[in-house]
Amino acid sequence: MNEQEKYMQRCLELAKKGFGNVAPNPMVGSVIVYNNEIIGEGYHMQYGQAHAEVNAINSVKDKSLLKKATLYVNLEPCSHFGKTPPCADLIIEHKIPYVVIGTIDSFAQVCGRGIEKLTKAGVDVKVGVLEEQCKELNKRFFTFQEKKRPYIILKWAQTADGFIDAIREDANTPPLKISNAAANKLVHTWRSQEQAIMVGKNTALLDNPQLTVRNVEGKSPIRIVTDKHLSIPATYYLLDKSVPTIVFTGIEMPSSTNLEYVNIDFDEAIIPQILNELYKRNIQSLIIEGGYNVLHSFIADNCWDEARVFISEESINNGINAPELNRKPAFKEVIDNNTLLIYVNN
Repeated sequence: MNEQEKYMQRCLELAKKGFGNVAPNPMVGSVIVYNNEIIGEGYHMQYGQAHAEVNAINSVKDKSLLKKATLYVNLEPCSHFGKTPPCADLIIEHKIPYVVIGTIDSFAQVCGRGIEKLTKAGVDVKVGVLEEQCKELNKRFFTFQEKKRPYIILKWAQTADGFIDAIREDANTPPLKISNAAANKLVHTWRSQEQAIMVGKNTALLDNPQLTVRNVEGKSPIRIVTDKHLSIPATYYLLDKSVPTIVFTGIEMPSSTNLEYVNIDFDEAIIPQILNELYKRNIQSLIIEGGYNVLHSFIADNCWDEARVFISEESINNGINAPELNRKPAFKEVIDNNTLLIYVNN
């Protein structure tokens, strides 16, 4: 790893500290180097607050050194007024002569304009250091900008013989427990990292899930459910207004605080309508926790980016079949008596 890669790696380490707090903004870290020493660093800590470059510049005690320093940042500095002023302008204002960027920002209002503004001001700009790692870190952001939909994570647990649940007729029969305590805690961590979580009507009726973050510290995602005929009882957790919830339905229904009803046409393809609505709401990531029909629908439409599958050691011989991905996992980890497989849809 050369010097530039070392400092860009530090940018990525800093950027990760904003995970779960900066969406729909990207995670960004920045370091400022003078005479091969870091004299300032910062990261985007919270959506709506100062960007990484601002925090890095503010952390430099001797501002006179900025005129001879190099600023590293994993994503192209912004060039437009959003929640905060343009970072490119601040870099120019402080006469920082060298800027090293991990990757271009594909957001339409930036997308090369930050680099153009810097170079026109005489800044020596280099782009593409650890580019793949920089893109991977902000895969949710880039998917949202380029595919005009959220980054979609499928999640389920299955038995050793390939079932996600026993066959149940109603909510009086509890769901099959497949994941262990450690896996369940990890699932709650995942929930806290994403902007939205979704289940279908059947899962809502059978499991009465809360879909909130409880086993770890963190913010609960926006809950999403499809319910064409509004058959989920008002006493169920999903309708308790404890966290923002969107119900996609075919029936006109007034919305209230934390409970919004959105009409879609169930005679047309449902997934594009849902994803388009989430895109309009600036929701950049969606974790889908089942059941089979919803998971299978997204797989059949090839509309997913990642799948996280827990496999237990137990077999039940009969039940609801797990979805099939027909590909090899990209990652495997044993968590107590569960095996976690992660699949990537390239």
